Amino acid sequence: MSAPTATRSGPPAPPAVPVTAYPPAPADRLGPGHYEPEHVPAAVARHAARPHMLGVGRPGKVGLLELGYARVGARTELVHHFQKSPLQIMRPLYFDPHRPDLPLTFLMSTGGGVLQADRLRTDLHVGAGAAALLTTQAATKVYRMEHDYATAQTFLTAGPDSYVEYLPDPVIPFVGSRFYQRTTVTADPSATVLLSETVLAGRLARGERHAYDVFASDLEVLLPDGRPVAVDTVRLEPGAHRVDGPAVMAGHAVTAAFFALTPLAPAGELAGLLHAALPAHPSVRAGVSVLPDARGVWVRLLGPAAEPVAGALRTAWDCVRRRLIGVPAPHLRKS
Repeated sequence: MSAPTATRSGPPAPPAVPVTAYPPAPADRLGPGHYEPEHVPAAVARHAARPHMLGVGRPGKVGLLELGYARVGARTELVHHFQKSPLQIMRPLYFDPHRPDLPLTFLMSTGGGVLQADRLRTDLHVGAGAAALLTTQAATKVYRMEHDYATAQTFLTAGPDSYVEYLPDPVIPFVGSRFYQRTTVTADPSATVLLSETVLAGRLARGERHAYDVFASDLEVLLPDGRPVAVDTVRLEPGAHRVDGPAVMAGHAVTAAFFALTPLAPAGELAGLLHAALPAHPSVRAGVSVLPDARGVWVRLLGPAAEPVAGALRTAWDCVRRRLIGVPAPHLRKS
């Protein structure tokens, strides 16, 4: 289904981008070829099993969400919207006084978390000259699994001269969970994409640390021709490999990554700004690097709890946003 176009008064607006600008719908949205990942890491796949109830593909187990944004007159609007429970959204909000043209969309789940045999897929398309901010309503809770595993895929396409912020809340893998998360961003060279990913060691308030069976994540940023700009691979399997040592989480409870892919400012300058800003969070260890071909920057964060890492992520987001578009990051009130 498609979102309606808002009614306007005053001079006629420029013609809207046609809905057909959104990629055509897959021939079989509900087929395994659409919602199953092309590849599941071996550490996750070894848990494959057929649950006695509500197995893969049963009602409520395949969540699909497709959102398409286009520049319509003076602002960006949602022009394509398809959802299948448990994934859904409410209407986009225009609440940022500094960027009234930029819609905020909360990505939501009716299930309250990720369960065994869930297969979730989200497709986000931001068209030429459009701008959008997307985040989750809350942290993604991955519950205990006795049979099989769960997967969640996100495919984000940023068109020419678009501006996209995709900043989901943390993933929290519970005791006994098995989860594979894949995020693929395809960005035009003229697009700007700010992207983050955060993972907790478990339900820290309950003393859980690395009690999940396996957490695996693949995050990749590609050019339209398929050439990779950045690839970030995470494999955490506490029962088989050490996950709390050097070069992994190094004794910390939270890890996060922040990417800024942009042609709007020199990558070296952005790295310098981040190096100067992040020491304001002394309990968080931060590293900043320039992406290949100076296409942007990325930040790795390690911290003792969710709150300080979230604060450091916000500092990075705000710092980069002020430099790129000249306005501060808005406060996302989720409670």
